[in-house]
Amino acid sequence: MTTHGSPAPDGPSGAAPDAPTSSLRALAPGAAGMALVGASVAVSRTLTDAPLLTSQAVRYGLAALVLFLLARAVRAPLVRPRGREWLWLVGLAAVGLVLFNVAVVRGVAHAEPAVIAVAMACVPVVLGLVGPLLEGRRPGARVLVTASVVVVGAVLVEGTGRTDAAGTAWAALALACEAAFTLLAVPVLGRHGPWGVSLHAAWLGAALLVVLGVAVEGPAAVARLDGADWAAVGYLAVLVTALAFVLWYATVSAAGSARAGLLTGVAPVAAALAHTASGGGAPRPTVWLGMAVVVGALIVGLRPERAPEPRPAAPAGVGAAGAAGAAAGAPTDGSRSVPGRGAAGSAGASGTAGSAPRGRPAP
Repeated sequence: MTTHGSPAPDGPSGAAPDAPTSSLRALAPGAAGMALVGASVAVSRTLTDAPLLTSQAVRYGLAALVLFLLARAVRAPLVRPRGREWLWLVGLAAVGLVLFNVAVVRGVAHAEPAVIAVAMACVPVVLGLVGPLLEGRRPGARVLVTASVVVVGAVLVEGTGRTDAAGTAWAALALACEAAFTLLAVPVLGRHGPWGVSLHAAWLGAALLVVLGVAVEGPAAVARLDGADWAAVGYLAVLVTALAFVLWYATVSAAGSARAGLLTGVAPVAAALAHTASGGGAPRPTVWLGMAVVVGALIVGLRPERAPEPRPAAPAGVGAAGAAGAAAGAPTDGSRSVPGRGAAGSAGASGTAGSAPRGRPAP
């Protein structure tokens, strides 16, 4: 694969080298990506009767082509994976894309769709706990509290449903796969960036799905896709895969997986609003309440954190001797030092004049 531009430098462990930012501007792409995902629910339902593995293989294959062409157009850096990066990227494609689709389809055979949706709503908590650990930081209490509130709001939006033991297990697997879609990207985002991770995930996912599709559904399954299926696949490939993937990973790279994970609460809100806009009727009161809870939690939880105030630095020329003199008896009233005296002279002035210039904090 040709390299365009200069790839991001490697961090100590392959993760993004820069510390996450609290800027709301960094969160906007992820919110837009989740909105695209949530609003696509009606389109995804078009593929209910289509061969699943084959249609998804076509979707990710088209998305990979679109990503490659767009990356060349905007001169985004694309580099070949190397070493253990292959394990992360193949795992991302296999678990976050292929196994996730299988878990959702098998899950709805044993549980109502709301059960799977509620499991997906728990993603912010998982990312809030595990994400910082992968990035070399401790989980933040503020993010975890906000994530819990977002989960409550999402459950109110999606509702609950009936399930059996198998449905619960598939829902839990779908949750793990959805979290893996973000977490497995963290170690490689530093070198590959959002464009590279999105492209590699898409073509690897397409390759895996082609193999599974041919084995399970047969090589002629692609011929069973009708015009509506192709239109839905094209929409999902361009907007919900190529565009949404880049937007999402851009926020994960800039803001960290924990803060980005809170934005998954945008998806059920967007799905509810899209359902209403498409003639599905006004949302129930509990849905409105859930949307208000999600939006309120995001407004409070994603506010930029105040940077700690830096300590005043010692003025130039005040060295270890000056610091020792200040410790020996410098006054705390901010008085000026005696003109013409150095650090040693100030230290021996019986406290009549301090060695610390004005503005330096007393020891």
